[in-house]
Amino acid sequence: MIIVANLVKLDENTRDLICQWIISKFCWFLTEDERKIMNINVLKSKIHRATVTETRLNYEGSVTIDRELIDAAHLHIYEKVQILNINNGSRFETYVIEGTAGEREICLNGAAARLAQPGDLIIILSYASVDEQELKDWKPVVVHVDAGNNPI
Repeated sequence: MIIVANLVKLDENTRDLICQWIISKFCWFLTEDERKIMNINVLKSKIHRATVTETRLNYEGSVTIDRELIDAAHLHIYEKVQILNINNGSRFETYVIEGTAGEREICLNGAAARLAQPGDLIIILSYASVDEQELKDWKPVVVHVDAGNNPI
């Protein structure tokens, strides 16, 4: 655990070199190809320029998203998402809960309600971890919406 905790404090290049050394010494049973497998975090889906319709401070934290938008963006209930507020520059993480299909609701709940207000434009992002093989053909799902949160 001490090694892992200290690796977090290092710059990325040094951390990669140390990880490669650890793999070469302690993962001798892996083939050369297996050692090269690395997962990259990439954009999985995006709802671009959604309008916040409501905020609920006294609610368990999350973002409520219209069911049709969840499906269009290939999101999952309880999936971790990152929210970028175009109006005030805030960036935060929360999770998806299902809103009623067709109502075009984008509601920030709990503590997230302090980071936006109705009418703010936001970008909702989700990420996936893929290996380098999948990365070659990777295409994220991007859903553009109008001012009423209708897919364009």
